[in-house]
Formats: sequence, structure tokens, C-alpha cells
Amino acid sequence: MAEYQHILLAVDFSPEAEMVTRKGREIAEPNGAKVSLVHVVEYTGSTYPPEVPFPEGVDLSRRLLEHAEVALKELAITHGFPNARRYVESGSPKQEITRIAEENSVDLIIIGSHGRHGLQLLLGSTANGVLHLAKCDVLAVRVGHR
Repeated sequence: MAEYQHILLAVDFSPEAEMVTRKGREIAEPNGAKVSLVHVVEYTGSTYPPEVPFPEGVDLSRRLLEHAEVALKELAITHGFPNARRYVESGSPKQEITRIAEENSVDLIIIGSHGRHGLQLLLGSTANGVLHLAKCDVLAVRVGHR
């Protein structure tokens, strides 16, 4: 196995995120690798369904990002990465994850995969998109099937 120097854990806040962080620890510790975490907030549009009342002046995008920053910090501490660099981004997860990896000389991205097939896979999964866009190794950890 390659000796990785910088590992990027792409996490959401589902219960399965623990599988991704556990795999990250398993690989990082023996290699003495630096670990960073990234979470991407997909919805940042200025429009919201009209049936959901929001007071004027509420910036939903900002609130989602702030919440994600707090949640990512808690996840990092809970799963044993208190000093890890944390990135909270908005936009397309596959684009943002691979951008962060490239800009920070990451040599391994670890991401969860639900193992979608057929139409779900054709519509695109984040893990599949990262696999095809990344310029470094990608480890897709099967989640939701254990």
C-alpha cells in the first residue's frame, strides 16, 4: 500500500460518516499522514420553495454554512481528529472535494459510497464524480451495507 502523506476525508453528517473517519484513522496512523476533513453544502441558491416561510433578510446559505462548520468541528473532535484542518464549502460536492484535494496536495481522498446501481448511478453519485475528477487516489468506503 502506498504511504500517504495527506488524506482528505469527505464527510456528510449521516451516521455512516463514522465508517469513513474510521477508515481514515486506519490509513493515516501507520503512515503518520496529515488528515483534513471536508463537507460540502449543496443548497446555496437564493430561492427557496414558496411554501416554506422565511423572514425577510434571512440568508439561508449563510445559516447552512455556519451550521455545517459547527457540525464538522464536532465530528472532527468526536472521531479523533481534533487538530485536522476543516473545510466547509458550498456548491457541487464532487467539484469542491476535488478542488480542495488539488489545492492542498492531498494524495488520498476517502469518501463514503452507498453502492448505487442503474438509474441512481447514471444520475450521478458524489463518490463516482470524485473518482472520475480526482488527480489523486480515491478510496470509496461502502456505507449503509454493514
